[in-house]
Amino acid sequence: MIGHIQGEILFSDGAEIILLTSSGIGYEINFHKVLAEGHYASLYISHIIKEAAQTLYGFETLREKKLFELLTTVKGVGPKGGYSMVSHLGTDGVVQAILFDDKKSLSKAPGIGQKAAAQMVLDLQKKITKIKMYSNSYRVSKLKRGESVCDIPLEEINEIEVAPDTACEYHILEDAILACKELGFKEDNIRTVAQEILESHEVNKAEQLVHLVLKGI
Repeated sequence: MIGHIQGEILFSDGAEIILLTSSGIGYEINFHKVLAEGHYASLYISHIIKEAAQTLYGFETLREKKLFELLTTVKGVGPKGGYSMVSHLGTDGVVQAILFDDKKSLSKAPGIGQKAAAQMVLDLQKKITKIKMYSNSYRVSKLKRGESVCDIPLEEINEIEVAPDTACEYHILEDAILACKELGFKEDNIRTVAQEILESHEVNKAEQLVHLVLKGI
């Protein structure tokens, strides 16, 4: 299952986005915002697999992703309806509406009727506050084509989840892990090896780290 993708924005129209990863694979993702083509973005992913198709839904924060996945456990709320709620109401709006039995607000999201709203309140009222345990921070700032996070002034790295002085190393690590996963390796088996290599070697590119990881496994 794909949980996170980072790459260059090849296309964005407010309904979907195509991200080109460092491995050369472009992923088509449902995403509700228009982002500047040619920049880089980092998105959490909910990977929906059905018999006829596989669909990716993109989120800027882990909390949004977890809320979407919780909403889609409710009978009558499919991925499109759940994504509509997160996109139009936001995480705080959905949480507050469910807690206070505000079916009117819930049904304002396209594709969500009164029956589905009532079912959400019934199923999730005692579970919804657990969503706040997940991070609401953005993974990384968006970058321009050919720009490294190292080139961004520290004050412009907004809400990053890693220390600014380790941001470059963070990008290399995440890109390398994604590339290894695309080769069929499990993240649990490669993350520790990759982190140990970064601590003991001077690595400047994700491709270099991938090579060292594959040698060390």
